[in-house]
Amino acid sequence: MRIPALALSLLLAGALQARPEARAELKLHALFGDHMVLQQGIAAPVWGTAGPGEEITVAVLDQKKTARAGADGRWTVKLDPLKAGGPLELTVAGKTTVTLEDVLVGEVWVASGQSNMQWSVKQSGNPDQEIAAADHPKLRLFHVPRVPADQPARDVNAKWEVCSPQSVAGFSAVAYYFGRELRKSLDVPIGLIHTSWGGTAAELWTSRRVFEGHEGLKDYVVFYQKRRETHAAQVAKLKEDSEKAKAEGKPAPKALGNFMDASCLYNGMIAPLIPYGIKGAIWYQGESNAGNAAGYRTLFPAMIKNWRDDWGQGDFPFLFVQLANFMARKPEPSESNWAELREAQTRTLSLPNTGMAVIIDIGDAKDIHPKNKQDVGKRLALWAQAKVYGKDVVPSGPLYESMKVDGSRARISFKHAGSGLEARGGKLAGFAVAGEDRKFVWAEASIEGDEVVVSSPAVRAPVAVRYAWADNPDCNLYNKEGLPASPFRTDDWARPKP
Repeated sequence: MRIPALALSLLLAGALQARPEARAELKLHALFGDHMVLQQGIAAPVWGTAGPGEEITVAVLDQKKTARAGADGRWTVKLDPLKAGGPLELTVAGKTTVTLEDVLVGEVWVASGQSNMQWSVKQSGNPDQEIAAADHPKLRLFHVPRVPADQPARDVNAKWEVCSPQSVAGFSAVAYYFGRELRKSLDVPIGLIHTSWGGTAAELWTSRRVFEGHEGLKDYVVFYQKRRETHAAQVAKLKEDSEKAKAEGKPAPKALGNFMDASCLYNGMIAPLIPYGIKGAIWYQGESNAGNAAGYRTLFPAMIKNWRDDWGQGDFPFLFVQLANFMARKPEPSESNWAELREAQTRTLSLPNTGMAVIIDIGDAKDIHPKNKQDVGKRLALWAQAKVYGKDVVPSGPLYESMKVDGSRARISFKHAGSGLEARGGKLAGFAVAGEDRKFVWAEASIEGDEVVVSSPAVRAPVAVRYAWADNPDCNLYNKEGLPASPFRTDDWARPKP
């Protein structure tokens, strides 16, 4: 059917006028949907977009909060603190109305890092049994897509799911086992927001503004500037080679791999989650930074502060996993990139409201992705139970506190000795001692009360002690609660030159 010219022009004009209205339709951020979990006990924000100047009302229980969309269409309200429970119905009304169903109120945690956080339940230990048993209607899962960005994104393409055998299989195993432990101990709804990417370094998860003007991070700025320049040159060369191949009738050259710039995952996978109400964060990462532990000492605390500052919820709990044992064992005491990275992680405990799960005993010499993620989740949950929720549990295995020299013996004291120290599987192993010559030898070690006494006939005057200082150490010091001691060294000596 032919449409008269005048009628056609009127239809086109109407369509053009309707476009802004269509774009201005009431829309909530992806975190606000059916099956969501709101953080209890705080003024939880709710936000989205609508038409400029549109009045928005958010209603839940007996609360009604109103906001007006700005010139850019963005609006935010803050709810009065809610108590754990549900399911509830939450309604957002403007020119149109959106009703969210099966909303719970409880504890919300963000889970991030690289591949060992990304590793799913179906990839981890005992998958069939764990998946079949994962029927937890008060545990909710939100999986952020892996999308880098040049600038901070505002939203993500994801939705909340009820934890079930169908939804849990591809979800982060560490996050799930952590959340499952909290669900058991707290008996409140738990929401898990999983945002991780395998093989990524911590600088990718840190905001660009943190690098600007931070003297301790200038090496990262230089490094990534050079990477950008190299990548730009590679792109130009590829374009030139592609055009030449096309002209000569030859196959196109192989495409370049993904270029991951500093801050790109903060922009694409952390920024769009802010300022959703959360209790805290768990983090499993470090393998990709193991060659630069000195830089990580500054970078990792800066990243944590970055997240806390941007979220605007104060120093929320930040719990992290120390690197597991990995790679072949060496017969003699030696230097280790992984040991140095573990030390940098341990130093980060100086930040307030942090905790560290030690897993030096459950790694795999041949696999950088150890299958036992259940104990990783449990050990993170111990920190949360003890330090965040006030439960009477020991949160950690022994952590080095101090050394004093008594003649030819060094006495090592620990925090988190729990109800006592013990050696598992026989005599204590993993201790080395050095004198002024800085040459470490294996030491004899024994437990005396809450101390470990270290000595060697080859070292008459001990100066430094190291424990489990290796990629994959032979070590067996625990507390009686069954939690392993963290690797440590008492010295700060630079590596000897080759």
